This record gives sequence, C-alpha cells and structure tokens, in this order.
Amino acid sequence: MPKKKPVLDKRDDIGHIPTISEDSSALGEIKINHKVVANIVQLATLEVEGVVAVAGSNFVDRIEGIFHKKEAGAGIRVELDGNDHYHIYIQVILSFGVELAKTAFNIQTTVRDHVNKMTNKQVAKVDVIIEDIKQTEQQGEKEEETENWPAGEHTD
Repeated sequence: MPKKKPVLDKRDDIGHIPTISEDSSALGEIKINHKVVANIVQLATLEVEGVVAVAGSNFVDRIEGIFHKKEAGAGIRVELDGNDHYHIYIQVILSFGVELAKTAFNIQTTVRDHVNKMTNKQVAKVDVIIEDIKQTEQQGEKEEETENWPAGEHTD
C-alpha cells in the first residue's frame, strides 16, 4: 500500500493551519537569511513613534557601504544563540524631545513581536543603542514660528 503524502493545508480541529518550522519540513529545509531578519528589524523599528532612522541606513551610509563592502542592514546585527534564538542589536537615531528609555523599550517590543511572528523563532534579546538624536523638520518649523511671534503673544 503506497504511503500517503502529507497534506500541508489540512486544518486541525479548531481551524488552525499547521505551520512547518525550519527543522520539521518534510519537503526540505527552510532557511531565513540574516539579511531578511535585519530588514524585518529595520522596518519594525521605523514603525515606532520617535524613531528618525536606523543608524547607517541613510543614503550616504549606503553608498559608503557599497565601496567598503558593508552588508545591507548597517546599524543592525542579527545573531543566533545555541538555542536557535535571535540576539538583535540595533543602532538608532531618535527624535529630539522623546522619552529615550520609553522609545527604546517600544523598539524592543515591536521588533521582538515582528520577528517572532514572521520567522516563527524566539528573540532572546533586543539591544537598542541610541547613537544620536535629531530634530525633525516638524520640530524645526514649530521653533521658527515661535521665534517670530511678537512679545506677549505666545500661545501654548
């Protein structure tokens, strides 16, 4: 009697579709390149309010990286530990005036959640290094407006 092929989209009793992890695929290996994880980290980081940029992700740094053979995802390092969990290091530039610790914590949780969801791997730690703070254009415009107000007409 021939063996039945596994049905990958068969739903379980409560309607969930089982997923195949890297080490359990009957069809072969599924590997996620660290550059892909770094891209997930970068996009998730940029979703957090108060983040201006991931350090090393601006145009000049990318051009410099081409000539110096730097990998994509500058400002981000992704490693796997012995338990197959990710260790992530992110260098960021934050907006002037934000609560630095609170914003860094929001980066950690956002990155952890996105990486867990998209890769089905645990994140052991997310280290956030605040490289710089910058004044955003909106903040600069507001300061210019208040500088031009006549004395005694300030409204907050």
